[in-house]
Amino acid sequence: MSATFIHDGCYLDYTPPADVLAGAVVVLADALGITRRPIPAGTLGALAMEGVFDVARTPGGVIPQGTRLFWDAAGQRATLTGVDPVTAIANRTLGIAALDSPDTAVAIRVRLNHFG
Repeated sequence: MSATFIHDGCYLDYTPPADVLAGAVVVLADALGITRRPIPAGTLGALAMEGVFDVARTPGGVIPQGTRLFWDAAGQRATLTGVDPVTAIANRTLGIAALDSPDTAVAIRVRLNHFG
């Protein structure tokens, strides 16, 4: 069977088992998406799979633009660490820093992408 184009993939359909707030980072197996609107439990919604978002970040240290970032699901924040040092569980790739982030920042601007 040949491939049939469906849509550009900027968003993926998502039906959450529990209510999800707008701006939530959602882990989908090996990928991450972000809600732009709240999605009630059991209701079809959409996850942004591309774009630039401000998300909470691990404190301390300057993070230069273009740096690869991971999602710490337990801490609900972006991190430089690919593996959680406490649990030894792999953190999913979130994207890259879209801007330099100073060491005093509590959030970081991230361009979502899904590379290895």
